[in-house]
Amino acid sequence: MLIQLNTDNQVEGSDEEVRQAEADLQRTMARFDKHITRIEVHFQDANAEKAGSNDKRCMLEARLRGRDPVAVSHTGPTLTAAFHGARDKLTTVLDRRVARLRPPKGVDPFETQGLSL
Repeated sequence: MLIQLNTDNQVEGSDEEVRQAEADLQRTMARFDKHITRIEVHFQDANAEKAGSNDKRCMLEARLRGRDPVAVSHTGPTLTAAFHGARDKLTTVLDRRVARLRPPKGVDPFETQGLSL
């Protein structure tokens, strides 16, 4: 799973912050590893140099194998809060998507494909 971080001109991120975000996503999304090819992280500061509450935004876009991409966003007072909110939303969406891919309980997946043994 590849993780790509992008920021606008108003957001400054240190190498340590980038490594922490990547490690957090690797750990949190590990259970979806076989479904995700890439996650793009976009950080944005809506008010630029002006102060304001909930002006930081994080958008996460997960590229799924053989499926349409999934995107979520969250705003918060800090980049960390926005990131954690978006990460939690993405986890919820992926849980639902992956659950739909599984065959219903009690159904043999080989019988539905005409491959029964």
